[in-house]
Amino acid sequence: MAAIARWCIRHRLIAVLIWLVALGGAATAAGFAGSAYSNDYEVPGTESGRATELLANGFTDLGGDTDTIVWHTTDSTVRADDVRQTMTRTLHEVEELPGVGSVTGPYGAAGAGQISEDGRTAYATVTFDRQVDDIPVAQAQALVDTARAAAGEDLRVEVGGSAVALTEAPSVHLGEAVGVVVAAVVLFLAFGSLAASMLPIATALVSVGTAYAGIVLLGHLMTVADFAPMLGMLIGLGVGIDYALFIVTRHRRGLRRGLTVTEAAQDAVATTGRAVVFAGATVCIALLGMLILRLGFLNGVAVAASLTVVLTVAASVTLLPALLSFIGMRALSRRERRGLAEHGPQPELPTGFAARWSAFVERHPKLLGGIAAVVMLVLALPTFSLHLGSADQGNNPASSTTRKAYDLLADGFGPGVNGPLTIVARLDGADDRLAMDGLPATLRATEGVASAAPVTYSADGETAFVTVVPKTSPQSERTSELVDRLRTDVLPQASQNTSLRAHVGGVTASYDDFAGIIVGKLPLFVGVVTGLGCLLLLLAFRSIGIPLKAAAMNVAAVASSFGVVVAVFQWGWGSELLGLGSAGPIEPFLPVIMVSVLFGLSMDYQVFLVGRMYEEWLETGDNCRAVRVGLAETGRVINSAAVIMISVFLAFVLSGDRVIAMFGIALAAAVALDAFVLRTLLVPALMHLLGGANWWLPRWLDRLLPRISIEPPGRPVPHARIPQAAQPAEDGAVGAAKTM
Repeated sequence: MAAIARWCIRHRLIAVLIWLVALGGAATAAGFAGSAYSNDYEVPGTESGRATELLANGFTDLGGDTDTIVWHTTDSTVRADDVRQTMTRTLHEVEELPGVGSVTGPYGAAGAGQISEDGRTAYATVTFDRQVDDIPVAQAQALVDTARAAAGEDLRVEVGGSAVALTEAPSVHLGEAVGVVVAAVVLFLAFGSLAASMLPIATALVSVGTAYAGIVLLGHLMTVADFAPMLGMLIGLGVGIDYALFIVTRHRRGLRRGLTVTEAAQDAVATTGRAVVFAGATVCIALLGMLILRLGFLNGVAVAASLTVVLTVAASVTLLPALLSFIGMRALSRRERRGLAEHGPQPELPTGFAARWSAFVERHPKLLGGIAAVVMLVLALPTFSLHLGSADQGNNPASSTTRKAYDLLADGFGPGVNGPLTIVARLDGADDRLAMDGLPATLRATEGVASAAPVTYSADGETAFVTVVPKTSPQSERTSELVDRLRTDVLPQASQNTSLRAHVGGVTASYDDFAGIIVGKLPLFVGVVTGLGCLLLLLAFRSIGIPLKAAAMNVAAVASSFGVVVAVFQWGWGSELLGLGSAGPIEPFLPVIMVSVLFGLSMDYQVFLVGRMYEEWLETGDNCRAVRVGLAETGRVINSAAVIMISVFLAFVLSGDRVIAMFGIALAAAVALDAFVLRTLLVPALMHLLGGANWWLPRWLDRLLPRISIEPPGRPVPHARIPQAAQPAEDGAVGAAKTM
């Protein structure tokens, strides 16, 4: 690491230019290539996946994305002459718009079902000539503008559907700006130097910008969800600024000790830079753990987020030292430079609140550890009511046209009309066709079914489907129960004595299948991610206790942060106030992605906090001193880093995107709990209670394990390996700890 720092400092201009060229080249390539994101939740081999496959093969003429124009009258009915003329003219105008394949309105012979029973609400379906991923935003906006232009004093017109949602896609620029500004303020308050406070910001922006463009290009090579760039930016800005903060803090400490700019930068990269690389590796391992699930949708998210982390780590250990050499002694504040010139280097002793708090934790480990455990447990309780499902346009902000269209349809036709189920079957012979013909009647008599349309047959007569409207909304648990009932009871009985095999598809069915696959693989995923993280910590700290405590802390952080997410989004505590729409289920893919990200991020603070404790332990063999000094010296910088991360993550809530807001709130809650409860309370309390057992490792295991150190070469032999301290019950480290 020192060699890398020396080269970047010696060739600082070249190092900076390389990064600027990489940023400019990636951005240019992404601009020419354009985006190619895809939100494909279908899992091959599931019931809903099979239904989708049968529909695609049997009905090639189904067309593209289907959206809905909904209108509602207050003083008359939708059959009134003035309303009918206005909407008929509007529908003709919509049909002439570019990209629109067909429009099916309620005023024809087959449109009676598109008018509500009270006659006040009606809707028309608009079918584009392509799927939503290929529809330009301008075409969707033209549909919205044309339809809503028909609204009058007594006539409401709203538009819903996937293509229309493109016109409401949030912009993250406000969230980015707010997060960066808050981070800059915190850095300036921590450093007292404008030049030093700008370097972490610059490093993070360059690396995240390069990664963002890289993710755009990645979408042409594999399936990448449309929220992956925003997620990458969310993670990249948080960890990028934090990693640079740790290195700059170490560099400033070296300058205050009297080192030259070059020596201080090299020392910072050789020490803290190694911890940054190690922490980044744990984040990437946690993220890439999603690959074991073998879900194409998540593979793209894992690779995209990992790419962002890799580039932020690379920028922290290459671009940052070059920039540090450019600003020279201005990394210190004027007061610090003046004091250094007048009095020379002064010994740095932990002082202030961090030192007092560290001593307080040492005196009351049981009490403070118990309080921290209770706080984490209480916040984790809502996690037990976690409901995975499909948040839909009914969860959009109340001011959006998609939400208004959704509500009008639900009020006029019942909540199930917003998420119909599709029952698809492949027919083989007259018996199958006869059973299919009788299926709608059976379905109408099924509990939870509001209506069932007549059977639609393909041109060759070999495939058929029935559209079923549930009585409850797509995200309701009762709709999920209906899907299970249809699959296990209704359809098998209806196809008795035939070869008919009907499959249930639709929004709710797809999300339920996706959630079922994820929940089934979640224990394996968590086990692999936790195991790999523990292995890395075992190799780095040569201890059994440190990895086990880290795993427990990670699980606590994940559970508590999910409790916050459930309370805000599923229970609706403040979601409308935040502009995030109404309460609804949690997206099925969120647990896996959040477990990956949160496990990685929580490892960061574990590495930086315990790394300093380990360094002190190696030098003194005194556990109490190691814990006290480690907490006192890292507490301020970890708290500053946490405030920056929390600010960046919460700023993304301003995007208005429900999924990104879930990520932002979950990450902010996890970091806050990790930094201010776990790392400053529970971890040091447990380490004081365990004494020298924190650093114990059997001799035979020590000999077998390869050595991967986050400390530079030349450190003293670990005291935990000395025979007198090898067993926690002996008089070695534990005895020394008790004398403190």
